[in-house]
Amino acid sequence: MSSWMERDRKVNWHPFTQHYLEPESRVIVSAKGVSLFDEDGEEVLDMISSWWTCLHGHAHPEIARVLQEQASTLEHVMFAGFSHKPAIELSEALLRVLPGAFSKVFYSDDGSTAVEVALKLSYQYWANQGETERTRFLSFEKGYHGDTLAAMSVGRGSGFFQVFEGIFCDATLLPYAETWEEDTEVEAREASILAKLDTLLEAEGHRYAALIVEPLLQGAGGMRMCRPDFIRAVTERVRAKGILVIYDEIAVGFGRTGSLFACEQVGCTPDLICLSKGLTAGAMPMSVTVCTEQIFQAFLSSSAGKMFTHGHSFTGNPLSCAVALRSLQMLEENEVGRDWERIESIYRQRLPEFLALKALSRCRVMGTIFACNLAGEDEGYKNQVSEKLRDRFLARGLNIRPLGGAFYVLPPYCVEDAQLHHCLDVMLEEFASLLG
Repeated sequence: MSSWMERDRKVNWHPFTQHYLEPESRVIVSAKGVSLFDEDGEEVLDMISSWWTCLHGHAHPEIARVLQEQASTLEHVMFAGFSHKPAIELSEALLRVLPGAFSKVFYSDDGSTAVEVALKLSYQYWANQGETERTRFLSFEKGYHGDTLAAMSVGRGSGFFQVFEGIFCDATLLPYAETWEEDTEVEAREASILAKLDTLLEAEGHRYAALIVEPLLQGAGGMRMCRPDFIRAVTERVRAKGILVIYDEIAVGFGRTGSLFACEQVGCTPDLICLSKGLTAGAMPMSVTVCTEQIFQAFLSSSAGKMFTHGHSFTGNPLSCAVALRSLQMLEENEVGRDWERIESIYRQRLPEFLALKALSRCRVMGTIFACNLAGEDEGYKNQVSEKLRDRFLARGLNIRPLGGAFYVLPPYCVEDAQLHHCLDVMLEEFASLLG
């Protein structure tokens, strides 16, 4: 009988994987808390929360209980012409905890589609009002917003999508004011970028429908961090030109940056916000695009041509809504913010050890996220040194997946102090061993 790994190789095509070069995928058969267990019973600590989704730990009994109860009551109903209690309660809860004047929740299936919805809403918002010039979007270099067409267009600077550039929509990329520990030039960098933005807006601000930005942290672009003041200054400038603002909090929502939502630290709120990943604590696929009443009102008309013609078969799925609602309640009930502070304090305690390694650069900490770069390494998504380190970490029982030359830790909030210290110990040892 073939192993599960061999069977997988014969039938499955994995995402972001060059199957000609990369080893076979490890088959996970169970999980608990921070731990994954493969078909041989080997344990792997999931130190990146399985692509940043798993907030409370794997196989959480409370999440499983709610999922089972909902499945025995109502597993699915189309969301056009029907609604259901879990979606209503979740929308009410999200609108209660989100800062700002949000009014309506639009459900979709994953982060890419949440962004696609936001961009389409922004475009049609202006079209419905007869403003036909506002057809462009503003975004940032290295930003990643998903893999659907419009999301790729505003994320073209991530380096993932060159082959598709011939079918992109119109987007302008701005430099991103990334910063790190012991960065002495961030203010000058920010001022230069804002000056470029001012020039662009003065000349062509009337042509842009919306700005989209990952506030405080560019995730897949390399865990690049910026200061709240920079995002606030950008937001205020584009707002002054009437441009809509979209915050992509798919990666950073629900506490990852040390506050429930990153925009709380920015000090201003967008017109639309995209949420996914941690929304359902990694248990079910779902996303939301939340907007203000002003945007919603622009689609109300006696003409069917002004309605928003977008939807998915599993929009507002009751199972996903029930899980997301319980996860949000758990964040509030368990005062998980204490775990955010605990995790960050460990990072800062260990930070000097990473700063002392000459093979590393741009060490940085934000909330539950620690990241550093290999000095001098190519920042493309794949490189040989990073892949070798990834394999060495996995051999030592750690799921740490680099983003080019960037390595990061972003664990479930239930991670124990000893587990986190062990992870950082192994990283230091392997960096020193391989890089000197």
